[in-house]
Amino acid sequence: MKQPFQRTGWSEFSTAGGFDGFNRFCIGNEQLERQRLFSSNPFQHKPYGIGQRKSYGSQYSGSGLATKKWTEGHARTVLSRIQRDILPPLGSKLISDITTRDILDALRIVESRQAFETAHRIKTIIGQIFSFALISNIPEVNSNPAAGLNRLLKKPQKKNMAAILDPPEFGRLLADIDTYAGTFIVKCAMKLAPMLFVRPGELRNAKWADMDIDKGIWNLPTEDTKLTVQEKAKRKGQVHAVPLSNQAVAILKELHPFTNRSQFVFPGRAASRVMSGNSVNQAMRTMGWDGETVCGHGFRATARTMLHETLNFSPDAIEAQLGHRVPDRLGSAYNRSKHLKERTRMMQVWSDYLEKIKGVKAEGEY
Repeated sequence: MKQPFQRTGWSEFSTAGGFDGFNRFCIGNEQLERQRLFSSNPFQHKPYGIGQRKSYGSQYSGSGLATKKWTEGHARTVLSRIQRDILPPLGSKLISDITTRDILDALRIVESRQAFETAHRIKTIIGQIFSFALISNIPEVNSNPAAGLNRLLKKPQKKNMAAILDPPEFGRLLADIDTYAGTFIVKCAMKLAPMLFVRPGELRNAKWADMDIDKGIWNLPTEDTKLTVQEKAKRKGQVHAVPLSNQAVAILKELHPFTNRSQFVFPGRAASRVMSGNSVNQAMRTMGWDGETVCGHGFRATARTMLHETLNFSPDAIEAQLGHRVPDRLGSAYNRSKHLKERTRMMQVWSDYLEKIKGVKAEGEY
């Protein structure tokens, strides 16, 4: 008699390198030989283009589920989606018995909480698992029931990150940050976030070892930036230079005695971990700034707009500071040097400008 899929299998699927648990996904007792083959080490099935096993959730592919490397953070996200949105409705079913209607019903549950983009991502995960089952010749799996469901799902609304583009309004936010009554570490992060306009995750994961306070530069390793795993491997050892203005240096010097026992500039409650990803946004909410008006990631759009339209800096310098690719018109080495000089000046002018607009009243305000 076939046994229903054990829920621990999904957990193992994500935590043991990707697929050990899925190898047993809803396979009955009479198929133990196939189970053993499928469970041995699917990462070594060379015909499927699958490489050697990596660490926690480290390999994955669209059709073979194991050719693209996962970052640890992405693996945690996939595991969370599996546990929350896939296991409850589908975990007790045999994989060969799961129908398109079963999958659609599971996705409607996700849509019912207005998580339309997540529903599309969940559908992708389920579809990839069935693709892997098909190419691995799992008995009784003859089709992918998730195929074609995109057109039945509600399309997520494309929404830009909330950002303030009006200088007087942005100045009021900066003034509020200066008077923030919460924890000192979060306050420092909020003050540096608009000043440096790096990605929120890059700021949270900043390490003291990468800060050269004396030279006024943050040498952000490319491994800690938002690049694909392949791009990170290609640029291993390189850094994204973030010039530190006098104001930024002063904030870091003030913060250093409080957090220098941790490797992280902004540690969480445990010194070995970084502060929560929601810390800056939550702090702004407590000050009365809602998520429709501003978010941590929106500081990048604010800086890009004001640096170009108000302070007249070149788009190339701005894009380079944002960590985006800039055309190498005169060669990579030349551009890196030229942009760094211009970016260093730009970051100081930007910090000075932020000081200037604090408390500036808009037209008609008294």
